Amino acid sequence: MHPEPLVSLSHPAIPPGFQALPAGGEFIGINGPLYLLHQGADVRLGLRVEPRHLNPMGVLHGGMTASFCDMLIPLSVHRKSPELGQRFLPTISLQVDYLAPAPLGCWLEGTAELLRATRTLVFAQGLVTADGVPCARASGVFKIGPEMPAALRA
Repeated sequence: MHPEPLVSLSHPAIPPGFQALPAGGEFIGINGPLYLLHQGADVRLGLRVEPRHLNPMGVLHGGMTASFCDMLIPLSVHRKSPELGQRFLPTISLQVDYLAPAPLGCWLEGTAELLRATRTLVFAQGLVTADGVPCARASGVFKIGPEMPAALRA
């Protein structure tokens, strides 16, 4: 069960076109909700930053940023590469550069691109913005795993 998103005058609703991520398991259930916007072969992942996502300094926790990136990149690869669309892509390495803080209530949004796929590995990168301001960039290497069960597909 996803918690209700934070919505008030200072924290507006989810941007038009975004739909709640239909899959993901308990981790996303606890840390989400996450939202997807499909635009052709591109996918955007979104999250409204809530108090439970913050570090002691009152901005988005770096671990939450890394988790967001770790979900963003495989989701984008699935959409952009039909031959990988149903494959589980476990993370081998993830590099995150923190560019700016993401404050409470901001809309976190990410895009990613597939750089290269080999027989067994995927190389990809992504950019995350907080209300349109770049706040993190990430690059990762992912193993091309088995097909995902239907219940896990976004």
